[in-house]
Amino acid sequence: MPYVRHWLRYSLLLFATAIALGMVAAHTRLIQPHDLDLDRTIQTNTRTGWLNHTMEAVSYCASPVAGVIVLAVWCGWLLFVKRRPITASAVFLVVAVGWNSTQLAKAIVARPRPPREFMLDPEIGSNSFPSGHTAFTVAVALAVFFLFRESRHRRTVAVLGVLAVLLVAFSRMYVGAHYPTDTFGSVLIASSAVLFVTGVWHAWLLPRLETLPVLGGFLGRFGLAEERAALAAAEQGGHHDDGYYGGPYEGQYNGQYGGYGEYPGQADPAAGHGRRRAAGPASGGRHRRHAGR
Repeated sequence: MPYVRHWLRYSLLLFATAIALGMVAAHTRLIQPHDLDLDRTIQTNTRTGWLNHTMEAVSYCASPVAGVIVLAVWCGWLLFVKRRPITASAVFLVVAVGWNSTQLAKAIVARPRPPREFMLDPEIGSNSFPSGHTAFTVAVALAVFFLFRESRHRRTVAVLGVLAVLLVAFSRMYVGAHYPTDTFGSVLIASSAVLFVTGVWHAWLLPRLETLPVLGGFLGRFGLAEERAALAAAEQGGHHDDGYYGGPYEGQYNGQYGGYGEYPGQADPAAGHGRRRAAGPASGGRHRRHAGR
């Protein structure tokens, strides 16, 4: 998971921008007519029998039920099969927080959904801004990109993630469940939440995983210490182009442990004489290289 300098400032700015957009769209006439016109254009000019079923299927793949299944299977595979509890915890936080951040925005903006007579599959929920389906896709795309962002596949992953977000966003407008600004707002909301998570992860959670009540002991049974050691070894060995040890966690301990990536008291090989280094501040080392990415 990357570290972004001034993560709290940027996260709040994105969230405030999204809420402002939602309030204007929901409670003024500046955006609403154009939103409705674009929805009607999509539904009038593109709806056909086979595409109806396709877009409904796409929409269902990002639904709450499907989202819970995807997140559970993904994190379960990382934890129980791959025995990577740090990675599983990071993926869970990115997806769960990025996805569910929409609930706060929905409560604040309180925008009614498009007219039900144009919906292919009427929604149960009443609040339209932002789109939870789109936010889930954004969070998953970011989580996958974090895993591959320093591998040779990062550009492919980024392109596929953008296409997936656009496809789900289009499906939500196609089925009549959301306005265009709902889907755009969900990108802002989910991104702000994920940005917030990356800051909290590096500043507080990552250094304290072992000491967290209940969770620390649980993760310890699945190789928490071993994964920390493997990640530190990956940092010492340089870049690994496999999307994992050379990916988002390569050197993520730099700022926390003396600016290199070792545990407190671990010898710094760069020093050349086995000198032991004291733990450094959370804002140094690798964190500086992550800033602004």
